Amino acid sequence: MSGAALGLEIVFVFFLALFLLHRYGDFKKQHRLVIVGTLLAWYLCFLIVFILPLDVSTTIYNRCKHAAANSSPPESSNVTGLYATANPMSSQHPCFKPWSYIPDGIMPIFWRVVYWTSQFLTWILLPFMQSYARSGGFSITGKIKTALIENAIYYGTYLLIFGAFLIYVAVNPHLHLEWNQLQTIGIAAANTWGLFLLVLLLGYGLVEIPRSYWNGAKRGYLLMKTYFKAAKLMTEKADAEENLEDVMEEVRKVNESIKYNHPLRKCVDTILKKCPTEYQEKMGRNMDDYEDFDEKHNTYPSEKSLVKLHKQVIYSVQRHRRTQVQWQILLEQAFYLEDVAKNETSATHQFVHTFQSPEPENRFIQYFYNPTFEWYWECLLRPWFYRILAVVLSIFSVIVVWSECTFFSTTPVLSLFAVFIQLAEKTYNYIYIEIACFLSIFFLSICVYSTVFRIRVFNYYYLASHHQTDAYSLLFSGMLFCRLTPPLCLNFLGLTHMDSSISHQNTQPTAYTSIMGSMKVLSFIADGFYIYYPMLVVILCIATYFSLGTRCLNLLGFQQFMGDNDMTSDLVDEGKELIRREKRKRQRQEEGENRRREWKERYGHNREDSTRNRNVHTDPKELNFSDINTNRSTSKYTRTNNRTERDRIELLQDAEPLDFNAETFTDDPLEPESRRYQPGGRYHSMSYAGIFDDV
Repeated sequence: MSGAALGLEIVFVFFLALFLLHRYGDFKKQHRLVIVGTLLAWYLCFLIVFILPLDVSTTIYNRCKHAAANSSPPESSNVTGLYATANPMSSQHPCFKPWSYIPDGIMPIFWRVVYWTSQFLTWILLPFMQSYARSGGFSITGKIKTALIENAIYYGTYLLIFGAFLIYVAVNPHLHLEWNQLQTIGIAAANTWGLFLLVLLLGYGLVEIPRSYWNGAKRGYLLMKTYFKAAKLMTEKADAEENLEDVMEEVRKVNESIKYNHPLRKCVDTILKKCPTEYQEKMGRNMDDYEDFDEKHNTYPSEKSLVKLHKQVIYSVQRHRRTQVQWQILLEQAFYLEDVAKNETSATHQFVHTFQSPEPENRFIQYFYNPTFEWYWECLLRPWFYRILAVVLSIFSVIVVWSECTFFSTTPVLSLFAVFIQLAEKTYNYIYIEIACFLSIFFLSICVYSTVFRIRVFNYYYLASHHQTDAYSLLFSGMLFCRLTPPLCLNFLGLTHMDSSISHQNTQPTAYTSIMGSMKVLSFIADGFYIYYPMLVVILCIATYFSLGTRCLNLLGFQQFMGDNDMTSDLVDEGKELIRREKRKRQRQEEGENRRREWKERYGHNREDSTRNRNVHTDPKELNFSDINTNRSTSKYTRTNNRTERDRIELLQDAEPLDFNAETFTDDPLEPESRRYQPGGRYHSMSYAGIFDDV
């Protein structure tokens, strides 16, 4: 099994990162370099988290082997007694290789490649790719030029700081730094920046994750929060539609001014390809290809203005598409939560859905996840499961907070993570060591990474599921992961006292710690910042528990979900009305489809028979008495079908207004009926006054 565990985890982590990236990114529409860069960044960070427990177990085995070699028994008759006295634990529990043992020399090379690749991504490549992805240039050279200009200040700041430091070292005669020490200083600077952000995100996640599961078990809480999200998302959706219309108006003006033989016409065509299909069709109908661009003395936009317009089109179309998809997903979630609230009082213990899923479910899922099992899970088991999970996560959070405040104490050992690992180390229980290390670092990673997925910096950074995350946000998340993961692992090693700079013991360090170098070069960071700054997590947890950040954002005008706030109640009521309106609309659509289906089943066969009888041609010379009787019955049957046709027309006349109203009230801006293009070049969307007209 030597090295097999390492290979299996490398493969597993790759598919895990690929799965998450497929959930948030879009492989078909986004650039391949963006997908590859983000996948590599996520993969390396997840790999560090999963491989570090193997490094810990291997290090413990090497320490045992080294201790056994140093305490070899002397040549004496009483060999066993002397050896047991020198090392009693070794006589009881001899050193044996763990199942996941990694041979010497592999882990240092592995960590060095992984660490420096992630640092190259986060500080050099991914920032450049961010600017490249947001650039509105029409050529690769133009996009690269824009990216270099935007990152000149970013890179220049770091070069200025590093140059000033080198000058200080060269002038000061008491400082003699070698290349290894300079490398350690660079690693310490990067880890210091990451630790500063790590504690902020960790303090939020340690409280918010258990609380979210506890609140999810409350009856009606998720439904009220969904109503609140619906009201906010409708506002964002309307804003995205108006922004798209304004940008499309600018594109229309540019399209009409720049004709087919203009030098910048290729740039306009590139912009038009990024526009939605219905806008392309409307602009194509108004295009006069026979007019030359120099026949009229008009002012034409410059290439720089077209680059800016191209950038606006990409952003507005992505935002509009994202809000549309999120609105449909939120509707499905709200309908399902309303079904759960209705089925809680059901006496039949059968879960009944208001709307059937449009996608057919798997037979295996239908067999096991039947309506009875679904009712017991949603109405009885899930709330209790969430409560138990919230309690378990709260216990983990308390252990983390206590260990962060006491991990610097070595005599006695107060950090609970260090206590658990040392107890397992005495018995050389490698399975327990790896499981304990994995659960600990996995919980820390969940608290940090989930906060990265939840936070939203206005509309510049936002990770949206269902393939709705833009390239800039994906690359930014990769940068954050690469900067947060190394200090997260160092913090975990400090909590378990596997870091010699924390435990102050002359023991063999882990391979991960060895590539970081000795922090004694910067003693004020190793003995000060790394030890006392994590204690700030206590203050952050208290602030998160009392929702101080949420209250501050609410005072600044950013609506947040707060149960004791009038604005929250108003938004919940507004979202409830929006969901109710969408529910009535969908019900009318389903009723119309059912009426059409019933009519087709009832009158479709009769219509086919009448059509077949009309198309029968007979020879008048061979016409006999039986044929005459048949024709009479056929004509009678045809007259009967004519009466049936009249009944069908009356039925459709009664049903059509409902279907027409259902389509009239649609909110989808991509529907051609929801907007009318005026000759003046203005796109008119549905006014806000008409939202509740059907109430």
